[in-house]
Amino acid sequence: MRLTIVGCSGSYPGPHSPASCYLLEADDADGRTWRVLLDLGSGALGALHTYADPLAVDAVLLSHLHADHCLDLSGFYVMRKYHPTGPQPRIPVWGPVGTADRMARAYDLSTDPGMTEEFDFREWAGSAQVGPFAIEAIPVAHPVPAFGLRVSADGVTVAYSGDTGPCPALDDVARDADVFLAEASFISGEDNPADLHLTGTDSARVAARVGVKRLLLTHIPPWYDPETALAEAVAAYDGPVELARAGATYDL
Repeated sequence: MRLTIVGCSGSYPGPHSPASCYLLEADDADGRTWRVLLDLGSGALGALHTYADPLAVDAVLLSHLHADHCLDLSGFYVMRKYHPTGPQPRIPVWGPVGTADRMARAYDLSTDPGMTEEFDFREWAGSAQVGPFAIEAIPVAHPVPAFGLRVSADGVTVAYSGDTGPCPALDDVARDADVFLAEASFISGEDNPADLHLTGTDSARVAARVGVKRLLLTHIPPWYDPETALAEAVAAYDGPVELARAGATYDL
């Protein structure tokens, strides 16, 4: 499996990265390469062209419905509907309850048909399968319905926190993962709201507790210095830890 960081900026696109979007690629037994996106946040669709043909994406997996994680599905809708080669086949889009209506409203469409002629919207209900990818969605703590995601293929697992405050479910998301993509939006010691985001320390403690093999810190807002989150994590986790950077790729 290959992981590419398409976008990793927290809360809105930053000067060096779009908002949240992560490309996973893996081959099936017949050698066919499958591609899924973890989130498709603000600004990510344009950057995606650098790493893969967006029309070769097989599915989109939305952790939750805040704009920095889902809004570029609107542009993807336009691309798939009006592409010069003709309307593209429907692909599945998994997300929380109400994803189809939320995305229709985002583009000021009637909810019927909304984007349902371009996307096969499916609501998270535990597990899913896309080609060689086995996916598990686990509810986490955020002001809107939100899910941490575990995606496994080729004998490896990528865990993705999505957006969440500290919660017991995060241990289940990250347990024994080869890579834990963990948000680090807050700084320890500040008056941070509950059930909203993690600090670098929070993410690192989860990684240490449940046997994560590599920790990638992501979703750091542009108003913070990412090195602060990195220093927090290094102090709380002895394994490999680094900052997610747009364009970085990992062959797992």
